[in-house]
Amino acid sequence: MTLLGTAVTSIPTEPTQQALGYPSLFLLVLIGALVPVVPTGVLVSSAAVVAMHQTLPFSLLMVFVTASLAAFCGDMALYWLGRRGVGSKNGSRWLEVIRSRAPEDRLEQAREKLAEHDVAVLVLSRLVPAGRIPVMLACLLAEWPSRRFARGNLPACVAWAVTYQLIGILSGSLFSEPWEGVAAAIALTVLVGAAPSAWRRLRGPAKA
Repeated sequence: MTLLGTAVTSIPTEPTQQALGYPSLFLLVLIGALVPVVPTGVLVSSAAVVAMHQTLPFSLLMVFVTASLAAFCGDMALYWLGRRGVGSKNGSRWLEVIRSRAPEDRLEQAREKLAEHDVAVLVLSRLVPAGRIPVMLACLLAEWPSRRFARGNLPACVAWAVTYQLIGILSGSLFSEPWEGVAAAIALTVLVGAAPSAWRRLRGPAKA
């Protein structure tokens, strides 16, 4: 066998890529739901671009199922850890972590919207950058049971996965090479994430 033939045969096949890729995507999105150090939106968009260039059926569907399920499991795990802190006299480290990631003004807005719109606020919070944690904390302080939170969080995670997968599909459809689509997906995801903050700065402080 020639050197070129050896190199070609060493490239992972699509089934191997999928067998490794989906568990990795699930794990990274799950971690990102617990600790905000993983750019989960970028991961989902990039995975959608790669799936578009694969010949195996249902690749995009698998990205959607993996991302939405991982986001849901991560949110529910974080909510369960937060509820343990709410029910404890001494609180918990996880509850303090959630509190530290929810500025007081954002928390107050989340509590008001939650009182007005109930579980519908959860769907929007997943789509708005930095909106998930304040709404989750508002649910914790309102002592929502886990089942009630799950009913709102499931469609929220589905909507989130669909949104970022569509970004990936749009980016991938613009370029013939996967790496170009991934680069475009990353840029578009960052732009979407930064847009709300930039808009708030342009508007300036809200008038009383």
